Amino acid sequence: MDHEERFTASHWEELLQQIDLEVDQMAIVCQVPLAEPGVAERVLANDNFVAGHENAAAFKKLRGLLAMHYAVTRQMVGELGGDATVAIAEHVRQHLAPRIGHQLDAPEKRET
Repeated sequence: MDHEERFTASHWEELLQQIDLEVDQMAIVCQVPLAEPGVAERVLANDNFVAGHENAAAFKKLRGLLAMHYAVTRQMVGELGGDATVAIAEHVRQHLAPRIGHQLDAPEKRET
């Protein structure tokens, strides 16, 4: 694969989709509500108290994958520009949403 083929919008979308699917899977394993504001930042800060289930290996992998997501996104902005990157990221989220459902939302609060 040469440079021109490697950095097409479809390449970036496929790469981001693969990373985000793994991020979502690890977040589900760790019961991390990534859809909640500030949670991704807490994962990157290595705050494992955000996890609802203790699994050190899965949390470490989640943290690494999340960092990779942000690194790839920065590279996409450099290659494609901000608007194209936002469009690709939104398309990836929409594509993965049916597979993930509400598993990344915060758990329902129980009334006592």
